[in-house]
Amino acid sequence: MTRENFEEQLLGLKSELMELGDLAKVAIDRSINALENQNVDLALQVIDEDAKINALEEEINENATWLIAKEQPLATDLRKIIAIMKVTTDIERIGDLAVNIAKSVIRIGKREFVEPLNKIPHMASITQKMIDNILLAFNEEDIYKARDVAKMDDEVDKMYGGLVEELMGLMTKNPDYIAQIIQLSFICRYLERAADHSTNISEAIIYLVKGKRYDLNS
Repeated sequence: MTRENFEEQLLGLKSELMELGDLAKVAIDRSINALENQNVDLALQVIDEDAKINALEEEINENATWLIAKEQPLATDLRKIIAIMKVTTDIERIGDLAVNIAKSVIRIGKREFVEPLNKIPHMASITQKMIDNILLAFNEEDIYKARDVAKMDDEVDKMYGGLVEELMGLMTKNPDYIAQIIQLSFICRYLERAADHSTNISEAIIYLVKGKRYDLNS
């Protein structure tokens, strides 16, 4: 394989990764939209379309493994491929979390919310922004944007703690809503985990550019 051909293959991997990121972003967006509008049909669509994310993840990993085996790349190029494979895993898991949110939406159904949804959509908007920004940072290999995304995770963590505490308090006052409150708590957890995966991608970008591993989730 010539160097030019190798670069083309590498760009192809990166392009597939960005496509995967777009699919995961859409899945999260739709799952939150389904929550806010209690749209069970949209939630079912998120679940059905997860197969596309899983298939593309498998394709990227197969192509990356083939490229390593055929080319036996040097350290810098190998680092790029490893970073792509790691980010692929994190994005696929974000897609899984969107599915989990969709399943919670289905379990909640059409029953009115125990109280108006204000804080959960706000938390979701921050998580969605993290996903948007981290995909841009990866595409540009920009470690400064990557670090900025990691800093946003602190806000999500703080909101998560506050929301779960608030929801637990609602349980004692609204025993008839316990099942719904549990699902809303799960949704908060899924959003917090999606933010963590965005931070993992931040670490992968820094590893890609600098060749050093950093723990930004601590």
